[in-house]
Amino acid sequence: MARVLHIEDDPHSRRLVSKLLVRAGHEVFDTESGLEGVRLARRVRPELVLVDINVPDLDGYEVTLRLRSIRELDGVPVVAITAEGDRQTSLAVGADGFITKPIDARRFADTIAGFLGGHREAADDTGELKLREQSQRIVGHLEQKVGELLEANARLEEMARLRREFLQNVSHELATPMTPVVGYLKLLIDGELGPLTGLQRKCLASIERSTRRLRSVTDTLLDVSALESGRMQFSDRDYDFADLASQAVAEVQASARDTLTWTIVPSPTPLPTTGDPEKVRRAMVHVLDNATKFTPDGGEVVVEVRAEGPLHWLLVADGGPGIPGSLRERIFEPFFQADGSVTRQHGGVGLGLAFARQVTEAFGGGVEVQSPPEEDVGGRRLSGTLVRLGVARARHLRPPA
Repeated sequence: MARVLHIEDDPHSRRLVSKLLVRAGHEVFDTESGLEGVRLARRVRPELVLVDINVPDLDGYEVTLRLRSIRELDGVPVVAITAEGDRQTSLAVGADGFITKPIDARRFADTIAGFLGGHREAADDTGELKLREQSQRIVGHLEQKVGELLEANARLEEMARLRREFLQNVSHELATPMTPVVGYLKLLIDGELGPLTGLQRKCLASIERSTRRLRSVTDTLLDVSALESGRMQFSDRDYDFADLASQAVAEVQASARDTLTWTIVPSPTPLPTTGDPEKVRRAMVHVLDNATKFTPDGGEVVVEVRAEGPLHWLLVADGGPGIPGSLRERIFEPFFQADGSVTRQHGGVGLGLAFARQVTEAFGGGVEVQSPPEEDVGGRRLSGTLVRLGVARARHLRPPA
């Protein structure tokens, strides 16, 4: 039995070849893409490769040339199998044989056995000319692809610029009417515009919570837009990291579900530093808010503030489902969410962690994720996710302008 790799974009041909070779006792791996065929060849180390000349992306000639450059595949026969390719060109670029479609089903297994047994075909005197012609065609193909990639990259850059402008404009359009809404709500709730009934106060409190959430999303949109465009403005003043963390915890606890259990381990001493406390506080709120969103009812959130090395740290552990390893870095990409469907269980627009990382990195720190947690937080080790948010405590560090 031999491992045979079949690179063919026609599903009917793949099924036929697989059926014939499996019946003959071989193990068959197949793919419809030339690029994937090269990757698969590296992984499965086949004892024979069948390649159609007219596969997409890399054609069969280019696949053959690429396979011949892989040291681990030295000596592995490569056989072109096609209805339209040229036998001498196939042999010139390194193929060991040529099978014309439609294949002869009765003799196909014997033909493959011959190549596995050492049978090889050789190019004739036109081989050198064919190879030179094929090399020129490949150069032309590469030139075309490079041109297409340059055009695609230019389009992507333009789309990114338009997205930044759109994001900034929408954020400003949202923020402008929010200012009077927030102001008049405060006047109403404080009784400045007259007394309120209990029901009116309850309704206004619900509106105020929703408005605060909308304002937070709008502010984050503005900040991420400013960070991406390099126009973010940071303040630079002294503050206490431990006190700031306490403020952020209190803010999130006030709006979190009552079904969560909180364990808070504050810093035993002040943690003075310098930077932009408002933006760092909002970064903390995003991290804490994520923990509450993903922890199920009855679960626990553990928070600890500590100094460790050159950084001050806020550690937030939750009892949620955790984050798959393949997504652990992607969650820091703006707008990325592990579940981006409209029916997802948890809200948000996928900007919180991106904002938190960029802000903390601006102040010499960063955001790290462990899932499941690899260390204790507040004397506990939960099963979900641990997020470590840190900023430098050295006064000489300054954020970029």
